[in-house]
Amino acid sequence: QVQLVESGGGLVQPGGSLRLSCAASVIFLDYYTVGWFRQAPGKGREVVSCISKSNTIRYYADSVKGRFTISRDNASNTVYLQIYSLKPEDTAKYYCAAGLYASCPSGHMDYWGKGTLVTVSS
Repeated sequence: QVQLVESGGGLVQPGGSLRLSCAASVIFLDYYTVGWFRQAPGKGREVVSCISKSNTIRYYADSVKGRFTISRDNASNTVYLQIYSLKPEDTAKYYCAAGLYASCPSGHMDYWGKGTLVTVSS
């Protein structure tokens, strides 16, 4: 059974940093477009970043440009989201998703993780 497992969330003060991880089992993420999404309380889900299977496209939402960095480690079958300069408005549950034929940033994602919670508060 395919699983995407996110980790690395937590409570952090404004201005802090986190690195979120998305580890996959059964599938090889380097064959997939992988996206990071978030959903804040009372709001809809939004894509914050994605990386195409060829790594030629790395998309960032305007709200996170310059603060978020997406990367892959094929050896560990993991995609990371490095987050700097966290703001209270970054508070959300963060999900990773993988799509075999998905374009970046839009496109159908085949598999989703259950999410990791990021809370930015002093």
